[in-house]
Amino acid sequence: MASRTRKEGTVHNHSLHSLDYLVIGGGPAGLQLGQLLQAAGHRYRILEAGSGPGTFFRTFPRHRQLISINKVHTGTDDPELNLRMDWNSLLSPDPELLFTRYSKRYFPQADDFVRYLTDFAEAFDLDIAYDTRAVRVRRADGGFTVTDQHGQDHHSRRVVVATGVSLPHIPEVPGIETAEDYTVVSVDPDDFVDQRVLILGKGNSALETADNLVETAAVIHVAGPHSLKLAWNTHYVGHLRAVNNNFLDTYQLKSQNALLDGHVLSIEKEPGDGGRYRVRFSFSRADEVVKELSYDRVIVCTGFRFDASPFDPECRPEPAVNGRFAALTPAYESVNVPGLYFAGTLTQQRDFKKSTNGFIHGFRYAVRALSRILDERHHDRPWPHRPLATDPAALADAVVARVNRSSALWQQFGVVGDLLVTPAGEPGRYHEEVPVAYAHDSPRTAGADYFTVTLEYGPDHDKVDPFDITVRRTAQNSVEEAFDASYLHPVIRHYRGGGLLGTHHMAENLENEWNHPKVHHAPLAEFFARESAPQPTGAGR
Repeated sequence: MASRTRKEGTVHNHSLHSLDYLVIGGGPAGLQLGQLLQAAGHRYRILEAGSGPGTFFRTFPRHRQLISINKVHTGTDDPELNLRMDWNSLLSPDPELLFTRYSKRYFPQADDFVRYLTDFAEAFDLDIAYDTRAVRVRRADGGFTVTDQHGQDHHSRRVVVATGVSLPHIPEVPGIETAEDYTVVSVDPDDFVDQRVLILGKGNSALETADNLVETAAVIHVAGPHSLKLAWNTHYVGHLRAVNNNFLDTYQLKSQNALLDGHVLSIEKEPGDGGRYRVRFSFSRADEVVKELSYDRVIVCTGFRFDASPFDPECRPEPAVNGRFAALTPAYESVNVPGLYFAGTLTQQRDFKKSTNGFIHGFRYAVRALSRILDERHHDRPWPHRPLATDPAALADAVVARVNRSSALWQQFGVVGDLLVTPAGEPGRYHEEVPVAYAHDSPRTAGADYFTVTLEYGPDHDKVDPFDITVRRTAQNSVEEAFDASYLHPVIRHYRGGGLLGTHHMAENLENEWNHPKVHHAPLAEFFARESAPQPTGAGR
């Protein structure tokens, strides 16, 4: 199939607003949205600053190993279940276009992912203008005009930003500009032989960098103001992953390295190329003792942020999370710029450090939801649904079937759910993969009773040590204790007019199989029967 991708300097002959959507960014989110817009028959174009898809992944992570799992052997040939263990594939109508065909490594290499994205773009002949960086975004005649670095204008009714977090997030510390940044520092361990190294940050980029230097650096200190959080405890995959935490062994087993809790007050570099750094550090757990520490190198690994600089003041999105993201509505639209939408890792503002919108295995479903939101809002295409019998047994059948197979509910726990609408006197409707926050304001739920179906961890799941056998946990398949479960389990909630009327927790299960007739189906059917029963005036559940 001939590619429609365009190279630098190509003239785009489009009249004003001839496009429905301009998508800024040709990474995984931009490609995913482009494929969906194209399948829906919308007029769109993707603007990508690099020479090919996935420019970010051509550099990051710096040490080239991804921390998104790629489980090839799952024991099942069900493609939907396999997506629960495949954190890299985009959603596709082509069953063969899966990242698991590109690598067998559980933690694959970033270069393999770039190769996959390139093939995805070519397989669907996506309309992408490469070497086209958006340098200015402004309002124009009810839509938007985006100007690229060549001075070419691109017009569209709406813009979707899928650039990811493209700029380093630099804390305000005097002298931090003299330090080296994660984005450019050498990744050759031999460049750090016998040196004392301070790494600022306690996330995966910081600990990935520290692990890389363990064999050659004399001393490594990893520092930050917040407690280090481990992904296996919090269930937030952006917290420190076990694959990057070897450094913690070298600290606790007294191998010259240390984790410092507190604030860097200042960084001062001595004159000359070989000048050392003097760092004033306030220790949080030592009565705020301030100590001056000496290092050969200081490396800043404090994450990334959204670049809002191309936006003109009248259409600059309101910032959120200390300026790192744009503030979004439940529809992934800027709260202050109508028609400006966001896709990909930037949508994690909606569930920051709680679920998976910051990662491919989460945002691929949010992008699909966004495509349906755009259809519903701007093209008079209701959210897809199937007819649903509303007797309690049929409702329970539908839910049990979905929670035991859906990859979207599994990956986007607590954020994306299924929606069962049961309007009085009308057939029921089953809508799949609806962002829960959006469901409450959706025209699909107006004036009707509805149920949301999500998979969720318990409210205090991150406060429980999963390896401490002295801590009692809820027994699996325990109907009576299901409400107190810490592990992932289905939760069904009944709403009317956005108000919560009832909640049902299905019992957790070791194998994540919520299909036992007596343990899972029968209690759920009883819940639906109770919630569907007519209530006396003024009565509450």
